[in-house]
Amino acid sequence: MATDRKTHPSMSIIQNKKAFHEYFIEEKHEAGLMLEGWEVKAIRAGRVQLKEAYVTVKDGALYLFGSHISPLLNASTHIHPDPVRTRKLLLHQHEIDKLIGKVQRAGYTIMPLNMHFKGSRIKLEIGLAKGKKEHDKRATEKERESKREAAQAIKKERR
Repeated sequence: MATDRKTHPSMSIIQNKKAFHEYFIEEKHEAGLMLEGWEVKAIRAGRVQLKEAYVTVKDGALYLFGSHISPLLNASTHIHPDPVRTRKLLLHQHEIDKLIGKVQRAGYTIMPLNMHFKGSRIKLEIGLAKGKKEHDKRATEKERESKREAAQAIKKERR
């Protein structure tokens, strides 16, 4: 019996909440990652961090810099893992060209947003982002606070 890949739910491993606070996310894309075996084991154990990570363009390809994957103690005995090594992102060439064009012309940046499982694969959701000013961050915080207060008022009203 054949299974359809699209029916598998994606399970989140880690989210980069700092990216949503610091940037307006305008487009989202899903990219594969070139990982080594010890990295996959460590990610499955939840030992990954995206807080200081960012995506750069080099030689017409996209690379993930600054993500920290802490190696497991018993993952491998014959290699010396580098927790912050540069990892290549896997996208279709037309998607890469489109992202590179927007980064170079329009002043956008590419941020990692979410690492998740899709079936048995590990995927990274990246976003085309534009930086927020300080007043934008305050406005976002006020909006979030007002939504929270409204939800609490509705909850009290129902009692």
